[in-house]
Amino acid sequence: PPDNAGRAPGPPDGGWGWAVVLGAFVSIGFAYAFPKGLAIFFKEIQDFFDTSYSEIAWISSIMLATTYGAGPISSILVNRYGSRPVVMFGGLLCGIGMVSAAFCTSILQLYICVGFITGLGLALNLQPSVIMIGKYFLKRRPIANGLAMAGSPVMLCTLAPLNQFLFDNFGWRGSFLILGAILLNCCVAGALFRPIGAATAPVKAQVTEEGKDALKEEVTKVAMEMSSTTNIPTEVKMEEEEEKDCCEKINQYLDFSLFKHRGFLIYLIGNVLMFLGFFAPIVFLAPYAKHIGIDEYSAAFLLSILAIVDMFARPATGIIANSKWVRPRIQYFFSFSIAFNGTCHLLCPLASGYTGLVVYSVFFGLAFGMVCAMLFETLMDLVGAARFTSAVGLVTIAECCTILLGPPIGGILIDTFGDYKYMFIKCGAVMVLAGTFLFIMNYYNYRLLAKEKKRKAKEEDPKSVRTENEGRNNWNKESMPDGPELEPLKEEQEELKKEVNGT
Repeated sequence: PPDNAGRAPGPPDGGWGWAVVLGAFVSIGFAYAFPKGLAIFFKEIQDFFDTSYSEIAWISSIMLATTYGAGPISSILVNRYGSRPVVMFGGLLCGIGMVSAAFCTSILQLYICVGFITGLGLALNLQPSVIMIGKYFLKRRPIANGLAMAGSPVMLCTLAPLNQFLFDNFGWRGSFLILGAILLNCCVAGALFRPIGAATAPVKAQVTEEGKDALKEEVTKVAMEMSSTTNIPTEVKMEEEEEKDCCEKINQYLDFSLFKHRGFLIYLIGNVLMFLGFFAPIVFLAPYAKHIGIDEYSAAFLLSILAIVDMFARPATGIIANSKWVRPRIQYFFSFSIAFNGTCHLLCPLASGYTGLVVYSVFFGLAFGMVCAMLFETLMDLVGAARFTSAVGLVTIAECCTILLGPPIGGILIDTFGDYKYMFIKCGAVMVLAGTFLFIMNYYNYRLLAKEKKRKAKEEDPKSVRTENEGRNNWNKESMPDGPELEPLKEEQEELKKEVNGT
């Protein structure tokens, strides 16, 4: 067979890939923006069910945690069925969850319908979209990721005033019905995810499965023959083989060897810490504005300002990250973005009026867009495109714990002190700490990688070994010259040999 038989074609870096970017723009936009846009309804839902800030914050928190925590499920489904059916099924789940939420009669039912069902649908939209961009793009991947991630601010910019308009005209129950219908557009976005290089995959899978079955049959036959002559415990052997097959299947979907990858562990620890303060400021921005006496539409417009700035920040960040100066050290740029985000939150309590909140929203939108544009690009830079699917699944399930706790902890601080500034200070301090940690550890990682690269180059290059040996031989020759000045020494050695022979 030819050399390229059974191989998937390389990333086209264009063509239908731009249609995939459009589909990812829609699905990623809903996945990221929808939990933030729901904050418009929180004040009214809180009054309707007579709950506290921390209890109402659990709605967004559970939705975000499910979106991230269901990462391994999404990765397994993508590896098994492909991105297109997974995204379309996720869009259907989102619609069912929001329509069911319109008929809820308790806050616990909202946790289930909005938090779990809609959150799971958003999870099935988010990760397949990012994975498909990695399959269609290589050289232009940072730009494609930046454009796709721009869907989040565009959707947030649209959803914030739209949600306020829907609430004024239909109430929160009618709004949830309409939003459920809008989320069905994720099914249309998923239809654009045409598989690339999928024609050979089923054949390969079929061949490997047939090969495994044949091997199992041979092993069992040999084992039966051996057991008839010698009492070998064949059942124990078969159990061991089945355990190995199970481990192989699990490793096929989730590569747990990534936990031995130094760069992956640094990224994972920094991101888990970062998400403790990443989403809470957005969830509480509109309620904070209403708390200090700003009207509803002006409070919702703060999210639109944040989204408009975020909209331009993400593609611009993608272009900067793709430049020849930044891309080789993109991890430093990511660390700076996280620390910059935290600094904005630390300065937020200084904004007392609406003008100050507008300035805060502008800088927050810029910092938020920078982080989101590089969130998956930096991970792919560390682990490569081949292991990216497993890496996303493992990262998101680890991040879901801090995502789940972030907004409720902010709500507890607000309920305890009666002031929003402590929540912003907590989020800012955590993110500055995460950015500093990532910067220091990535510097350490880059130095170790440079040393390992030099060592491998010396071991693999035969010329360097040859030149080292030649240098040693030359040094020995130079240090011990074979000239006339050594003749007396040679004569003495010969006389000693004769004396020894004589004795």
